[in-house]
Amino acid sequence: MFAQLDDFHRWTAWSPWEDRDPNLQRTYKGSDSGAGAIYEWIGNRKAGEGRMAILDVHAPSGLTIKLEFFKPFKSEGTVTFALAADDGTTHVTWSMIGPKTKMTRVMGLFMSMDKAIGPDFEKGLAQLKALVQA
Repeated sequence: MFAQLDDFHRWTAWSPWEDRDPNLQRTYKGSDSGAGAIYEWIGNRKAGEGRMAILDVHAPSGLTIKLEFFKPFKSEGTVTFALAADDGTTHVTWSMIGPKTKMTRVMGLFMSMDKAIGPDFEKGLAQLKALVQA
């Protein structure tokens, strides 16, 4: 499970955002995996443009990623994956936090970020589970 998260090259197999732009341009920099690995993308309006960098790794129990969006609007946050082994299974918790910018405050008036992002996280976790159980 951890290897699927620790290597951005593997995200194409389970990420909930991969189907938003079939022509997505991906760039990988730095380490192949672990701290220092970088993934950048440029896509259509649905995919936007951004960058992720693995900041901290606690194999096999978790990792921390810096997430930056450049388009459709600028935003940044910290993404955390926490893994806990439990009787032959692995429970994955995927969370994201970030500062409240003017744009996120305005968006928060009209929608819940949990409701906006939550379904994507659930889809990604389901696809990750299907991948590792295959």
